[in-house]
This record gives sequence, C-alpha cells and structure tokens, in this order.
Amino acid sequence: MSAPSVRPVSEREARQVAEAAREQDWKKPSFAKELFLGRFRLDLIHPHPTPAPDDVRRGEEFLAKLRDFCETRIDGARIEREARIPDETVQGLKELGAFGMKIDTRYGGLGLTQVYYNRALAVAGSASPVVGALLSAHQSIGVPQPLKLFGTQEQKETFLPRCARTDISAFLLTEPDVGSDPARLATTAVPDGDDYVLDGVKLWTTNGVVADLLVVMARVPRGEGHKGGITAFVVEANAEGVTVENRNAFMGLRGIENGVTRFHQVRVPAAHRIGPEGAGLKIALTTLNTGRLSIPAMCVSNGKWALKIAREWSTAREQWGKPIARHEAVGSKISFIAATTFALEAVLELSGQMADEDRNDIRIEAALAKLYASEMAWLMADELVQIRGGRGYETAASLAARGERAVPAEQMLRDSRINRIFEGSTEIMHLLIAREAVDAHLSVAGDLIDPDKSLGDKARAGARAGGFYARWLPKLVAGPGQLPRTYAEFHPAGHRDLSGHLRYVERSSRRLARSTFYAMSRWQGRMETKQGFLGRIVDIGAELFAMSAACVRAEHLRALGENGSEAYQLADAFCRQSRIRAEELFRRLWTNTDDLDRKVVSGVMAGTYTWLESGIVDPSGEGPWIADATPGPSKAENVHRPVH
Repeated sequence: MSAPSVRPVSEREARQVAEAAREQDWKKPSFAKELFLGRFRLDLIHPHPTPAPDDVRRGEEFLAKLRDFCETRIDGARIEREARIPDETVQGLKELGAFGMKIDTRYGGLGLTQVYYNRALAVAGSASPVVGALLSAHQSIGVPQPLKLFGTQEQKETFLPRCARTDISAFLLTEPDVGSDPARLATTAVPDGDDYVLDGVKLWTTNGVVADLLVVMARVPRGEGHKGGITAFVVEANAEGVTVENRNAFMGLRGIENGVTRFHQVRVPAAHRIGPEGAGLKIALTTLNTGRLSIPAMCVSNGKWALKIAREWSTAREQWGKPIARHEAVGSKISFIAATTFALEAVLELSGQMADEDRNDIRIEAALAKLYASEMAWLMADELVQIRGGRGYETAASLAARGERAVPAEQMLRDSRINRIFEGSTEIMHLLIAREAVDAHLSVAGDLIDPDKSLGDKARAGARAGGFYARWLPKLVAGPGQLPRTYAEFHPAGHRDLSGHLRYVERSSRRLARSTFYAMSRWQGRMETKQGFLGRIVDIGAELFAMSAACVRAEHLRALGENGSEAYQLADAFCRQSRIRAEELFRRLWTNTDDLDRKVVSGVMAGTYTWLESGIVDPSGEGPWIADATPGPSKAENVHRPVH
C-alpha cells in the first residue's frame, strides 16, 4: 500500500511554522552571533569560564563511579554481537543514577552540570556508543529536559523522580513522511473533555522500544477554547492504544532501541501537556539548544579513542624499516586526529561551561558544536580505518578469532556516521545556523525582501536598514586583527604563538560579515535558496569558533599548569590546519559549481540521464518509498520491552 497523502503544505507555510518556533529575541550576548556579524568578542569566552568547586567535587565523584562501571560491567563487544544492551547493564546504570545525571537532586537526580554530563557521556560512549545514545536520548531530549525548562511543578514532581531512577524516556517527533519539515506533522491530539486523544505514527523513536515515558509532538486542531498547533505531551508508553510496531536496525549502533510507535485513540490527560498548545516546536528547539551538546560529547570520546589506537598501532607497526607513524603520509593523519580532538574538546568544554553559567545565549554555539564535531569525528574515524589498513576494515571479532587485538575501528566508523544525521542533519544545521547568523540583517531589512509587505512597510524597513548599515559597515573595514601585537597574552615565553591565529579569526570574522552583506545585496529575497553559499558561510564560522575555543583552552590549561606547552602546540597545529580549510571555503563562496549543479539536478529529475544508469542490477527490494502511516488500530505485534 502506498503512503497516504499528508496535509499539503506550501513552502511559505513551512517557513512560517519554522520561524514561529524560533526564539525571536536575543536577551543575552552570543559569541558566535557576534562572530558572524564581524565582531570578534573574545571577552565573552576569555578568560575561560570555570566550574564551581562543589560542582567539580560532585562531578568527579560520579565520573569515578561511572568509569569503574564502564570498565567492569559494560561489554561493548557483547552489545555489538547481540544488538542489545543487557537488561542487567541497564539496571546497573539506573542504580548508579546515570539516568538522573541532569535531574535536580530535589527530584532524586544527581544534579550534574552540563560540563560533567558531557564528560559522563564521553566515558559511557567510549565503552559503548549505544549506552551513550541510551543515556543521551533519555536526558538530552527525552522527558527530563523539556520538563525542567517548561514543565509545571506538579509535572516535575510526578515524572522527574521516575526518570531519575526507574523509568526510561524517549522523544517522538519524526514521522514516516515528516522529517525536518514539522509543518507537515500528521499525528493529531484532539481535545475531549479533560483529555486529548492521540492518533498517528512516529518513526525512529530512539529509546522508544524500551521507554516507559514518551515526549510526543502532535497537532491540536484549532477550535473553541483551543489555540491549536503542534503541542508537546508526556505519554505513558504502556497506555492503551500505544503499540511499538517495529524495532529498527541500522548500519551502526546495533544495540539501539529505536522503533516505530503507533498511537490509536490514546487518551492523554490535559495535565500531561507540556506548556501551552502550539508551543511544541519551540519547546523542542529550546530543549535542543543544550541537548545537542550530547553529540559532540560522544564525538570527543571517538577522537580520544582514535588517537590512542593510532598512537599504539603506528608505533608497533613497521614498514620499510621504521614505524608507520614516521612516514609522512601516515603521520599527517595522526597529527590531524590529535589536533582535531584537542579542538573538539575545547569547543565542548567551552560550550558546556557557557551553558552552565547561563550568561550567554549559546543556541548558535551548541549548533556549531554539533555540526562541526559530527563532521570532524567522521573524518577522524575514516582516517583511523585508513591508518589500520586491512585491519581497520576487519571486524573486532574477526581480529580476535585469528589471535590479534580486537580493535573495533570499522565499528566506530559505522557508529559515528549517524551523528551527521541525529538531532538535525548537517544540511538542516547549515540552514538553522545560517538563519540565526543573518537574524540581525533580517530584523532591520527583512521587510524589504518580503513580497507580502506593503510599500509603507518597505519604506520604513529601508530607513531602518540605512541607519543600521551606516553604523555597521564602516566597522568591517579595520580592526584589532590588523595590529601586530594584539592578543599578545596568547604568546607567552617558551610557547607557540597563538596570537596570530586570533588575529586571523578577527580579520576573517569581518571578512565573513562583508561576504554575507554582499550576498544579501546581490540575491536579496533569493538568498534563502543559495544553500551552498549559506553552508559555506556556516562552515567558515564553525572553523573560526573552533580556532577561538582551541586558543582559549590552551591558554586556560597553561594558566592552570596542566600541559600548557603541549596544549599550545596542539592548538597551533589545529589552527594552521583550520586556516587552510577556512581559506578554501572563502574561495568557494564565489568560485563554485552551484549554478551548474542545479542544471544537472534538473536533468537528473527530468530523466535526461537515465541512460547513465544502465548496465547494473538494482538489489533493492519491493515496496513503497515511504511506509503507510494511516491512523488506525495497530495490526502488528507490540514489541515494547520495558526494562524493570
């Protein structure tokens, strides 16, 4: 059966839904937002923020317990082999308090800071990425975080103690025919007395197979006394009418409990609605502002492990009379892994500490961290496989069977691939960050390019824009990055010189802002269609943010007396590598194949090149591209498997 037609949504309506879900105001400063505007606000991140002593004590105590648990009670090879986390492992994590890391102590949680939560995920994710995904989906996007931010006191008292110790939660937004375009959301929640009645199907419900509590996004119809719109609910997973119809399997994360969940006439008390009607997407996006940091946390753990294996293997393996690490072709890969791991940890630690201090708005920083870490971790995993050669492609079980160390490099490659899709694909992150990066421009000049605005609105927008740009543009001509001794504190005696890299960031920030302004002047209302250009703008900003974080962390470690000289060397190596990437991106802003690519795509879609597809056999099976998601009672066996 083919998939039913989903409520038709115009491109404009889809944009309006997404725009309404954004946080409209900037009440706190943002380092990354200023960076895109050509203002390098080093004062917002330097000196590096530090955690409170009590937070450190509690965090370190838990990390020690978690590390011991991971070393003695998590068998990553078994999870990979059986494609399931053993129930006793899940129970042990509950007893340890790992499901309540971010939940306040008053509700039975551990009350860890974002920094220590990130570090805990890195430890757990290194033992098994599946365990990291289990804990992250439960706390970063599951019931605890939206309730912490938007729940009533009664909801917190009802659900948070359960989430802290006994219950697993999941987040359900995606549907078979609805991904990053929530305007097409088909699951409904129809008011009925003091309840809502849910109907619909959700796809890729991480933790959904074993969850006890669900955060479900559903569309409430507008009606008398009901504003309507996409709304968030806490739903009991064992409620009548909830069926987990399938446990999905993937190329990586083989033990992940991810499924398809159907709701048929499921009654949910109005008291379980999170926030007002219509606030569901805003709640989801706000939750993700810090929730996205779970991805870079596990990417950092990947980098650390890749560096360890690359070091040990490249020292032991000899070719042509010397260790392979001494061959430049391999050594450059090791340098890339080491320098990039340092930078990713710098980005993660800085973003996490900024989230804890709550002095800055980190919505762009968290998004950049997720985007950059997921892309770079994938490259590091690929380079590790290449360094290991045939052994990198061989499974750990096969290596062990013939008497060699069971190094799961190919598994890390498979497991880390999803990070470029989880919690916002790279392509969506580019658009999301680009929208925030040009927010200042749209706030003053947006009406000029809006076809629905009146001439009067456009005239007023023109006046606002004229004043804004008259003040802003002259500041992009010159800055501290052109003065040879600026940021001199980043060149202490006996250490590598990082001040030049920060001067480069300052100059490049202004260059980036000028490029954005020129593009808006050139394309105006068509700017949003230039996704290749916008993606490069964002990628340049990510490199500049990572360079800034790396330099600030190196100086922070030097000041603490913790491997300062080595940190400076790693930061220097990373910045030199990053600057090469940034310069290439700057060149590709204006010299690229975007226009030609669009023509080729039109030809592909029109069937112009079908002759190129001849000479193969398609191994795909039969069936619709998108599964049927017609509301109604389930016809499948319920594979829900709570762990108690």
